[in-house]
Amino acid sequence: MPPPSPPSSASAPASHHLRLWLRRRGRAGAAGATFAVALLAAALLLTLSYFVSAPLASEHSAASGRSPALVGLTLVRRAQEKGALCLDGSAPGYHLQRGSGTGSQSWLIHLEGGGWCRNLKSCASRQRSILGSSRYMERQVEFTGILSDDKSQNPDFYNWNKVKIRYCDGASFSGNVKDELQNGTRFFFRGQRIWETVMNELVFKGLRNAKQAFLTGCSAGGLATYIHCDAFRALLPKGSRVKCLADGGFFLDVEDISGKRTMQSFYSDVVRLQCFFPREIVKHIANPVFILNPAYDAWQVQHALAPEASDPQHSWLDCRLDIAKCSSEQLEILQGFRKELHDAIREVMQKRDWGFYINSCFVHCQSLNSFTWHSPTSPRVNNKSIAEAVGDWFFDRREVKEIDCEYPCNPTCHNLVFAKPFKI
Repeated sequence: MPPPSPPSSASAPASHHLRLWLRRRGRAGAAGATFAVALLAAALLLTLSYFVSAPLASEHSAASGRSPALVGLTLVRRAQEKGALCLDGSAPGYHLQRGSGTGSQSWLIHLEGGGWCRNLKSCASRQRSILGSSRYMERQVEFTGILSDDKSQNPDFYNWNKVKIRYCDGASFSGNVKDELQNGTRFFFRGQRIWETVMNELVFKGLRNAKQAFLTGCSAGGLATYIHCDAFRALLPKGSRVKCLADGGFFLDVEDISGKRTMQSFYSDVVRLQCFFPREIVKHIANPVFILNPAYDAWQVQHALAPEASDPQHSWLDCRLDIAKCSSEQLEILQGFRKELHDAIREVMQKRDWGFYINSCFVHCQSLNSFTWHSPTSPRVNNKSIAEAVGDWFFDRREVKEIDCEYPCNPTCHNLVFAKPFKI
């Protein structure tokens, strides 16, 4: 069943207010627009290119020499009737791999990332891709990293029931509005209904009997994890262990290299698709959350800290592509960006049941790739891989609040190198 809605009040969680607003707003009502303008910054942050951890994907199975599992796509039943639809009106989907043995009553749910569409033009483009239509989705996907069924690559969660929920609504599983009709094209902003409907199906497939459950997400899916974490807890039995992990989803509202707050001004056409910054959301989440983030998030460096529009002389181009090519002055600015992240999670530091792992890598999303998640050459902080740290935290083996030293101190990082910056 969908989670019960908490009372609407000034003290209600920010994520709940977001869902209420998304449900109630009209197509472009004045009140909704006024509220949205205050939140425009989030739109830029969530126009992430769909890359997750693709540059390292070819390395996924080298650690054990074993091919990753291929898991089939399940489309939501009676999606039209339930109003749970991708941007183009097709049925949303998910990939479910059943657990076994000691993991048969444990569930790991992963929310796929892939940015936001900022206006009807970009949403129309998504309708013809895997990010807006199940018609284009692969019928099988590889389960790697935190989704792997290989114990050597995923020691704590390998035999759990694991689900990857495909992302096709363009708004971090958050929208719920009437159909939009523009120049004869219909758009369906139904992310909230997709979330509720898929959860409903999983509840009846065994999630309701889970003894432990873990909601995870990468990038825009990481933001969705913050938004839905408490709702996820409400689905599970009271005595079960339920926690959340947001990977690469802690986006910052920072001044860029020209002194502008690009996130607050770049997408003036975004009104209907908005969210809160994680820095604000985390203040109101009751359920335990683990924050997994690089101090030098590759996407944020390219598009929030040093966007092309703020660098007309292209003096940051090499640095944006390869952190090893940053000048001493640029590295100083990057260290300031790192400090912004540390300041933003300061409140989390006081939450005893929360955890975090902030390494000094130039990357974006690290839980879905076996090399960055857990392998002999994976990034380490205090001699712990990401998988080991997350497992220690989830099972309460120890407190995990790891902050790496400044770049370039950590030789274990898998720093990305780009041929060209990601497109917005």
